[in-house]
Amino acid sequence: MKITFLGTGTSHGVPMIGCDCATCRSEDPRDSRLRTSIYVQMDDGTGILVDAGPDLRQQALRHNIRRVDAILFTHGHADHILGLDETRRFTGISQQPLPCYGDEQTLSDIRKTFGYVFDPATPRGGGLPELDLRLVNGPIRVGRHEITPIPVMHGQRPILGLRFGSFAYLTDCSTIPDSSWPLLHNLNVVVLDALRHRPHPTHFSLLEATEAARRIAAGRTYFTHMCHDLPHAGTNDALPQDMALAYDGLELECR
Repeated sequence: MKITFLGTGTSHGVPMIGCDCATCRSEDPRDSRLRTSIYVQMDDGTGILVDAGPDLRQQALRHNIRRVDAILFTHGHADHILGLDETRRFTGISQQPLPCYGDEQTLSDIRKTFGYVFDPATPRGGGLPELDLRLVNGPIRVGRHEITPIPVMHGQRPILGLRFGSFAYLTDCSTIPDSSWPLLHNLNVVVLDALRHRPHPTHFSLLEATEAARRIAAGRTYFTHMCHDLPHAGTNDALPQDMALAYDGLELECR
């Protein structure tokens, strides 16, 4: 399967509005970060989007994404769901409702935020995304593929990490519960939240993320959901050889 990083930034993105710091003014394209999301393309062509943030249209055009067979939501915060209206183009192409998987709180967030989509009084006919909300209460099946949800904590809120074979994706994570560590054994690649150097109540700091990475001991670790406090080149230079910041457009092949 191929994993494409559509965005690796925080809810503000990088550059951040009204900021003149060195990272926000950087000419290194790896310092330009859209809101965090990945696209997973399976060997049979199945396309799975993880989260649908406000930059989805730009991300889909940039990476020529034409097929989305399902969206897996880590949680229902604005920077992870506000691109849902853009999915009407995908359902227009497929002529099928789009399966959207999330925990109970996330599905509730989507129904509230996009109430017009689920209101029977809203006129139908091409102007609305066709969403099939599905509760995650065990392994997720998309076609013949099985994805394992990994419960993690985003501050006080339980959210979902996801494991696709030997690849795991844990964004917006501040704590990994004891019961979830066994789900992270024998990984080739893990992606972890790493907001900034300073501690934060709802995200791993870079130090906390590197400590978690050492415990997981995957073959390779990438960090995501980074704010402008972490310039790409300078931060990478200080990381262990088996760890690196991800960047928008990074593509990985993984089994």
